[in-house]
Amino acid sequence: MREPMSVPQAGLPRRVTIYEVGPRDGLQNESGIVPLPAKAEFVQRLVAAGLPVVEATSFVHPKWVPQLADAAELMELLGAEGRRHPVLVPNERGLDRALELGCEHVAIFGSATETFAQKNLNRGLDEQFAMFEPTVRRARAAGADVRAYVSMCFGDPWEGDVPVDQVVEVGKRLFDLGASQLSLGDTIGVGTVGHVRALLDAFNAAGLRDEVLAVHFHDTYGQALANAQAALQHGVTTFDASAGGLGGCPYADSATGNLATEDLVWMLHGLGIDTGVDLASLVATSRWMADILGRPSPSRVVAALT
Repeated sequence: MREPMSVPQAGLPRRVTIYEVGPRDGLQNESGIVPLPAKAEFVQRLVAAGLPVVEATSFVHPKWVPQLADAAELMELLGAEGRRHPVLVPNERGLDRALELGCEHVAIFGSATETFAQKNLNRGLDEQFAMFEPTVRRARAAGADVRAYVSMCFGDPWEGDVPVDQVVEVGKRLFDLGASQLSLGDTIGVGTVGHVRALLDAFNAAGLRDEVLAVHFHDTYGQALANAQAALQHGVTTFDASAGGLGGCPYADSATGNLATEDLVWMLHGLGIDTGVDLASLVATSRWMADILGRPSPSRVVAALT
């Protein structure tokens, strides 16, 4: 299979971590239920392709995300190896289920805006911290690592542009609850290169280094890969992506697919940056999942190599 020509650029990191969200964020918006064995195989194939972090599922109430109603069954099917895969926990009830199964890495999912907090969490912008505080505290006490997502960092479908200082305030409060990493989400894909740089600068000024930040781009306006490159040049070394470009958000209709992992890998390998990912295996996995879903992968690299 063709690989990009490697042409390293000065000033870029030699290695980055791809945080694969396909099994959770990629599948959560699918209307047709993906069979449990296929979900388990999806996770296992992604791991075999060299993805260092694969977020497996979410312990959200099945009423809100029916696709992930089998979270506990999936983790049991993955066995002991599954314990190292991160899972999303929306609250203490979700945390209870994750800890009962021995999960070692959990994530919380906050909002930078009032409207999305109400729609996604049934909490106000400030109320979300009171909900997350005991979740993070108990997770840390149990020895679990905690990641914090903050959504709507670049724009909100109901509120429009989101002020940078508001995003930084919310993100820092989430991180300071006890997270080891903060993922900045462009949930509806409206961010641009200059906006990415400005937001990262503002977080750095607030005391959060690029080393503890991750970026999570959606490709609604075709900007995800350019935005990832801007973050890379800034110094970020953790990038969320979804195999085959799967994904969306069940609470925001304008949130289309995530940045495709294959497209990100192609760019990074072309820059001579090590990801640990076998591109051929990853493409084969996304083709396989596309067949299960009954439609072509939106990833440009998957299409080019098919």
